[in-house]
Amino acid sequence: MSNKILVVEDEKDTLFILNKLLTKNNFEVFSATNGQEALEMLDKEIPDVIVADWTMPVMDGLELCNIVKKDEKFKLIYFIILTARASLKDRVTGLDIGADDFLVKPVQNQELLARIRSGIRIHNLQNELKNIEHSKALVEMACTIGHKINNPLSSLLIAIKNIEDELKSERSNSLSEDFKVINESVERIKVLANDLAHLKNPELVQYTDDSKMIKLD
Repeated sequence: MSNKILVVEDEKDTLFILNKLLTKNNFEVFSATNGQEALEMLDKEIPDVIVADWTMPVMDGLELCNIVKKDEKFKLIYFIILTARASLKDRVTGLDIGADDFLVKPVQNQELLARIRSGIRIHNLQNELKNIEHSKALVEMACTIGHKINNPLSSLLIAIKNIEDELKSERSNSLSEDFKVINESVERIKVLANDLAHLKNPELVQYTDDSKMIKLD
């Protein structure tokens, strides 16, 4: 799949050239003419990299960067700011906001492409690390739940056995059926607790339109 690049630039000629350059180099390109348009576009498409001009009407690139980096959904997007400002103070300001890289206009095509490819590598690595941490958290949560279920389950099994022994001589057929249901339910809980406690490679599956569940064998 092509990597997605969002270009935010108010100069029409510059926007046209950047779109053409990136499309020619096999990127999937989206464009906006100011920060507000870019935010609206992010509701529909999440790019790997944003290339945004610093100075734009309505919302400039720095304000856009600030909003994007504060949002959990977008914070891993690699953000490159294009600017005519070359001072150290401006760069420090941008880095404090959360920008990942700067390019001073006029931009050389090959340098822009190199920075974008570097940004994509960093973006992909960050996503891999996030997935690893997410999987680790799922395993730890599942093991915790599994062990927590096991403790009261053991007490329940002992209590059921004691009740069965005490009622063995006098229970009716209907009571026997009740104990059968209880024992079958307990066995299912034991299997669930064991699966959770020994979960190694968690996989999420769709449960409803807006929720997922851990797949258990």
